[in-house]
Amino acid sequence: MFIVKVPGINGLGKTKGCEKAPNEILKELKNIHSTEQGKIIDVQKLDIEEIHLDNSNLELSNKLIYKNSFDCFGTKSRTIFLGGDHSVSYSLTRAFLDYYQNSGKEPCLIVFDAHADCMTPMRVESGDSPHTTLKCCKEPTHEEWLSTLIEDGFPTKNVLLVGVRNYWKDEMKFLKEKNIRVITMNQLLDNLQDTCDIIMEFAKDKELYVSIDVDFIDPAFAPATGYPEPGGLTSRQFIYLIQRINKMKNLRAVDFVEINPEKDETGLTVKLGAKVLSELI
Repeated sequence: MFIVKVPGINGLGKTKGCEKAPNEILKELKNIHSTEQGKIIDVQKLDIEEIHLDNSNLELSNKLIYKNSFDCFGTKSRTIFLGGDHSVSYSLTRAFLDYYQNSGKEPCLIVFDAHADCMTPMRVESGDSPHTTLKCCKEPTHEEWLSTLIEDGFPTKNVLLVGVRNYWKDEMKFLKEKNIRVITMNQLLDNLQDTCDIIMEFAKDKELYVSIDVDFIDPAFAPATGYPEPGGLTSRQFIYLIQRINKMKNLRAVDFVEINPEKDETGLTVKLGAKVLSELI
């Protein structure tokens, strides 16, 4: 398992502190000695790297995230990216899209998030791009990274949004127009095991990328995030979900974002982040 720290933030000033999450999660991981399946965890033996970013230079940061993650998809069978806020997922998933489409394979994206992150993408008229392969995208914030990715060509039939419970009006319109499949919290809770089966079936025979915003989890269990939304899964339910998804042989990448250690007064959210990471290793 390859772990990459991606301490990027572009959250309209509301996610400052999330850049500290990768180091704090890995520090807490040292207190977890094994997975629930009995696999021993030795942090010293983990393959860990960092994409060194300057958050005052978003264009350069996006180029670095794109290039480094593109290389990962070509050399690593599975990678976990630790953010940072959700804006980093744009460059990560755009690299994922380009790599697997160039390889003649079908990319699939499953997003666990309390918010749709599908605000209207901001575009640049000049055609200048933060990535060598992009044509018209400005650096998206954490509020429109997914709509930007979809507008840039990620196949909509292969996007699944799970657990959204607070939409903007424009986001609802966008998702309907693009025919993006959504699994609601009530669907999850009606039968978590069966819904896991549905999620796994959705990604069958595709190259899978999973993006996790910690606010998908109920703030009673993960309070240290910028936009907490009541009504999410418990930490136990989410760990079960992750354990199921981690068994998928076609899982190529996971990003885990939006944990803010500066807001983590009890340390509970960082501990949960380390727990989730341990179950993915």
